[in-house]
Amino acid sequence: MKGFVIAVDGPAASGKGTIAVELGTAYGLAVLDSGLLYRAVGVMLQRAGGVLGDEAAAIAAAQRLDPASLDDEAFRTRAAGEAASRVAAYPEVRIALRDFQRAFARQSGGAVIDGRDIGTVIAPDAPAKLYVTASPEVRARRRWLQLKDAGEAVSYAEILADIERRDARDAGRADSPMRPADDAVLLDTSQMSISAAADAARRIVEAARAKWVKTRKG
Repeated sequence: MKGFVIAVDGPAASGKGTIAVELGTAYGLAVLDSGLLYRAVGVMLQRAGGVLGDEAAAIAAAQRLDPASLDDEAFRTRAAGEAASRVAAYPEVRIALRDFQRAFARQSGGAVIDGRDIGTVIAPDAPAKLYVTASPEVRARRRWLQLKDAGEAVSYAEILADIERRDARDAGRADSPMRPADDAVLLDTSQMSISAAADAARRIVEAARAKWVKTRKG
């Protein structure tokens, strides 16, 4: 890994996506939202008439995925998030998407990647690792407001149930479970504004970058 890689992991609606974008801008690095890959697989599977419980069909959809087609707004809906969590539980789906993520991390200029297993599986040697989290209630409110603004009619209680179900599924899967890397810095954004969380993340990354630069010079 030649470039400076920042791994940003954490559960849904923790703020990790916004933080990853802010860090990419601050350091001039390409940013990958790995969750979009799984959302795309789930949505494309269903569009083709498949069902999320069909592991073979999910694997085939992952193997066919064109990462250049991730701009579809349908990948950012509540349903897409649920679909992503379902297909991500299949080990062969994760394997099919792993090479693309690792290649993204290996680009010479470095990269920022957010997801749930970036610091543990995709880029375990990343110089900077964050695990961004917040309470389920805070995360549910954030997602509820986001979906409400997007015109989706859904209750806070439904979103909280979704969050708790996805947390259990993502943390409990056998392959690449969601968990902090041993050397990741925990960033709890429960009581933070977006700008405060981004500032805190930059401070964490700057400290890691200083160590990385010193190691390379030494």
